[in-house]
Amino acid sequence: MGLIFADIVLSNPVNIGYDIIPTKALVDTEALFLCIPQHVALQLNLQEFEKREVTVADGSKRLCPYVGPIKINYQNRMCLTGALVLGDQVLLGAIPIEDMDLIIHPSLLKLIVNPENPNIAGALVM
Repeated sequence: MGLIFADIVLSNPVNIGYDIIPTKALVDTEALFLCIPQHVALQLNLQEFEKREVTVADGSKRLCPYVGPIKINYQNRMCLTGALVLGDQVLLGAIPIEDMDLIIHPSLLKLIVNPENPNIAGALVM
């Protein structure tokens, strides 16, 4: 399967006066979290809550700031989450994908709203 990108909008739900950032995010279901570059964290004036040790694709470990809260909008979905400040592009991981009830359409190489819940995000809570 090839690379999948999604046009998302990032914002700070606490400090409304800061930029709203439309961006193209790399969709990666093998990553768990939202990852954002340092300049996005600065533009949104996100608070650093802690440092987290993460393992990156090459197997090495790094200490990264964990910031938030951050609001993600995609089509008719949204979620509130934290983000790791890491890398030079936005990466959308499995946790926010699940939170917004999105799925990957493999033949279209596209992130889509779950067709079983087209109007509102669904979740399994049992």
